[in-house]
Amino acid sequence: MKRIFQVFILLIFALPAFSQIRPSGQAPATPSLKVGNLDIDYFSPKEYIIGGTKITGTKYLDKDVLVTLSKLNKGDKVVLPGEATADAIKTLWAQGLFDDVKINVDKIVGDTVYFDIAVVELSRLSSIDLKGVGKSTKTALQEKLNDKPGKIVNDNLYNTTSGIIKKYLLDKGFYFTKISYSTRKDPNAENSVVLEVNINKGHRVKVQHLDFTGNKEFSAAKLRKFLKNPKQFEWWRFWGSGKFDKQKYEENKVKMIAKMQDKGYYDAELLSDSIYKYNDKKVNILMNVYEGNKYYFGKITWAGNAIYPDSVLSKVLTIEKGDVFSEERLSKKLNGGGENGGDINSLYTDNGYLTFNIDPVKNVYKDTVDIELHIAEGPQYTNNRIGVTGNTITNDKVVLREIRTKPGQKFNKSDLIRTIREIGQLGNFNEQKTNPKVDPNTADGTVDITYEVEEKPSDQIELSGGFGGGRIIGTLGLTFNNFSLKNLFNGSAYRPLPKGDGQKLSLRGQTNGKYYQSYSFSFSQPWFGGKKPVSFGISAFTSSQNVPANYYNPNQESPLDQKIRLNGVTVSLGRRLNWPDNYFQLSHALSFQQYILQNYNGFLFSTGTSYNINLTQEISRDSRDSPIFPKSGSLLKFTIQATPPYSLFNKTNYATASDKERYRFTEYHKWKFDSQFFQRVAGNLVVKAQAQFGFLGQYTKAVGQSPFERFKLGGDGMQGFDFLQGSEIIGMRGYTNNSVIPVGSDPRIAQNSGSPLYAKYILEARYPVITSQQATAFVLAFAEGGNTWNKFGDFNPFNIRRSAGVGARIFLPIFGLLGIDYGYGFDKIPGVKDANKGQFQFSIAQQLGGL
Repeated sequence: MKRIFQVFILLIFALPAFSQIRPSGQAPATPSLKVGNLDIDYFSPKEYIIGGTKITGTKYLDKDVLVTLSKLNKGDKVVLPGEATADAIKTLWAQGLFDDVKINVDKIVGDTVYFDIAVVELSRLSSIDLKGVGKSTKTALQEKLNDKPGKIVNDNLYNTTSGIIKKYLLDKGFYFTKISYSTRKDPNAENSVVLEVNINKGHRVKVQHLDFTGNKEFSAAKLRKFLKNPKQFEWWRFWGSGKFDKQKYEENKVKMIAKMQDKGYYDAELLSDSIYKYNDKKVNILMNVYEGNKYYFGKITWAGNAIYPDSVLSKVLTIEKGDVFSEERLSKKLNGGGENGGDINSLYTDNGYLTFNIDPVKNVYKDTVDIELHIAEGPQYTNNRIGVTGNTITNDKVVLREIRTKPGQKFNKSDLIRTIREIGQLGNFNEQKTNPKVDPNTADGTVDITYEVEEKPSDQIELSGGFGGGRIIGTLGLTFNNFSLKNLFNGSAYRPLPKGDGQKLSLRGQTNGKYYQSYSFSFSQPWFGGKKPVSFGISAFTSSQNVPANYYNPNQESPLDQKIRLNGVTVSLGRRLNWPDNYFQLSHALSFQQYILQNYNGFLFSTGTSYNINLTQEISRDSRDSPIFPKSGSLLKFTIQATPPYSLFNKTNYATASDKERYRFTEYHKWKFDSQFFQRVAGNLVVKAQAQFGFLGQYTKAVGQSPFERFKLGGDGMQGFDFLQGSEIIGMRGYTNNSVIPVGSDPRIAQNSGSPLYAKYILEARYPVITSQQATAFVLAFAEGGNTWNKFGDFNPFNIRRSAGVGARIFLPIFGLLGIDYGYGFDKIPGVKDANKGQFQFSIAQQLGGL
């Protein structure tokens, strides 16, 4: 029995090892194989000396290297039958280079054996032909597979190619991709093939069920809310694509656990999750969570603080013993940062302690987390060298005068953040690329700060056409936002105009031929004199309209032409304030306007000349973090505009005076208020709330309301100010231009002349879709309400015309801000046909084109 068992074991190991060894032209080996005149006895292995090994069947591989890999080298000893030949086959197969490998005994001479290794080489890949996907997907996949050509076509190539393709499509929501392969010879390359990859993406899947196990304190609905994305299928959810995004899913799993921990469940974790097929279009997700116990803040102690006592630090921390433990809350109160501070880190870094560090040490027992806060205050740093780099067009002084981290002052992190905002407000630099480089010098306790900026295009051109008065109206406007007046006669400074001093020059013309013409000019210098933040501005305009007799109705008998000309000039001064805080600005403007009318029916008098000399005072506060897409902050404006009260000191009898005499020197006082608030509510979703109010008052009832400076509500508001009517245009989506008129007014008169009183409210949700140097774009949904009144006694802020809708905005440095809105007005305007209902409205914001 022992002898039989030994034979059985020998057969198991020896036969497979020698199964591929046979002399050329002979049948496969058997246990009593005869090679030449030599019988090889499987039960009596014999040692041989290798006389030589040759490789047959190769075309492109190095034969000597293959012999070396086989380890069947000339002069080596080998036992036949034995494991050496089997090992050689395994080694060669492992290279992934062959379709077949055989080892034959070519001959045996005495105790010398000669081997012949016959191989069949695999083809090499010349290119990959992707089928079943679109052009963009094919391009993206080809970039990921660009390292494959030249490789051997084998199972490893198939597996890696499938893995790359499936991962890419999985990230796009295609969870059940199927791939098959075929090859065809490449006629342009020897021993090469084209690999055809047939891709069946299937459907982009959604989530049918999103279930949880292990949850006790948190309901499944609450956990789904924490996860945010993906959303489980609900019959009533009709918004959003609902497509499964693997990358977002992985990110949101971490956020879901963080939310659980933020509710006091410090030990919460995701034990496992599985995604499995529901059908060809949907998957189910099962997540196994561990909640653990709910924890509370225990004793909070401070260590290492010498500058501020425990009482001051605890007051800033605002965390009390017994509060629900939250890692996120603790982190924000320690190192939350932000321009407005409110955390321990800001308390120190705003006082010069640049290298301040705080390390919370937790001691967890039962349901309580004691916190010991170890503070390393470090030295107090003073600002040393302050510089700017990257400004290839804008002069250093333009940037440096906006910088709030001054040399010799204590380092202040809030000033650093505020400086980044101020540089962005200039409009000349990419806001995302402004980077402060802070280099502390520990030897002398100073810090060097360099603001790295990147220029962006800022000059703009408006080139547009419209239809009005029965004719095409063309507009051409040029705006240079980084102009340099002092280099106007310096030919080398033209790019194409002199730039770099942060001044603004605008030129605009509009005409439909000889019937209507309007030209305007403005120039502003934000730092008048160059040393203090006092702004100076000057603007001028002239507009004329000539309506020949019978222009609108050739059959109407009218021998009179209608003409109007308006001329105006405004000079303004403004300065920044440091009280109540340094976000405030005060400005003053003195304006002179002349209205020359001849048989013109747009005002309370048709022929004559009227002068409007007014002084405007405006105080504003702007704390928005960005001028284009603010995510936080506010903009408040309060404006008073008034003319001299001529009626109080002249000798005109207004009771008997003609309209021409009554309005020769127009008088009024005008009050306006605008408030805008921005708040980020979730991620990048921002809510904007706005309220506007305007009132045009009179000094005496004898004179009455001014025919100028009234308000016209409704429409896109693109015109801003109607020079020919002397009215201010207030946009309101969902209604046609100038259609929101006071209740009971004559529509023909009210739409033409405007109203002395208006109010408007806006609630808007905004979400960015593009945020880059090249463009900023966002979509929005809005609700608006507003109305106009003829007198203050009729004013009711809750009696408004309402609208709602959606829209989009895109800002391109070379185009300006472009927008489109669809608004639906819910309230009819008596006497104004089709004033409400659905309205598409476009906005160009005075720029359409770029230099």
